[in-house]
Amino acid sequence: MTASLKPIKPKRISDQVFDQLRDLIFRGKIKPGERLMPEREMAEAMNVSRATIRTAVQRLADMGLITQRQGQGTFVRSHDDNLQNPLAKAIEAQGISLETLLEVRLGLECNAAALAARRADENDISALTLSFKEMEKEQAYGRLGSQADSTFHMAIAYASKNPLHIMIMRDFYDYLFHGIRENLESLYQERENIHIILKQHEKILSAIQKREPEAAFNAMKDHIQFVVNFYNTRSN
Repeated sequence: MTASLKPIKPKRISDQVFDQLRDLIFRGKIKPGERLMPEREMAEAMNVSRATIRTAVQRLADMGLITQRQGQGTFVRSHDDNLQNPLAKAIEAQGISLETLLEVRLGLECNAAALAARRADENDISALTLSFKEMEKEQAYGRLGSQADSTFHMAIAYASKNPLHIMIMRDFYDYLFHGIRENLESLYQERENIHIILKQHEKILSAIQKREPEAAFNAMKDHIQFVVNFYNTRSN
């Protein structure tokens, strides 16, 4: 029995600080373009040394999640700062089409939905539910913008509990929902589409809440395929 057990390694304090700050950024609690509190204040709030904060912040910078501006402070990377987004640079350099991007979404997000159905905790379910309610509010006013959609899908990515997947999705959505926003907004200009898309998101949320990975996978697939078909029809 003991041969199969592995010793538990204590987690470094700087890793715990890094995890907490990263999660706040991923969940959108600290928003793009927002300034982090000064190092001294952060150290006091988290009851750790400034050196620990410095180590964690440097890791966030190395990941491209934050930018440090001389004399101004440290900021969460802005959506518009595509110079910091290697995926955006690769997309623009190759002139990749919207249809190609949507095909990538099929692979990324169907798997994310299935993983979320297996791994989402109560905080993830609450975040998804809150995002969906925001979408419902927008529908009541006859609109459903890309920001609400982006927040919902990123909540699913976070619920997958796969840090690499979350990073890829964040860069992908930075570009998809902010770099080419004008192309996407045509989808929401048709009122009937707003109703259909809201129902699709409700189905995805329900499958995740019920812990049904296959249903979540298929619901996401149906949603993204609807978007693909919409743009294919417009381009013909």
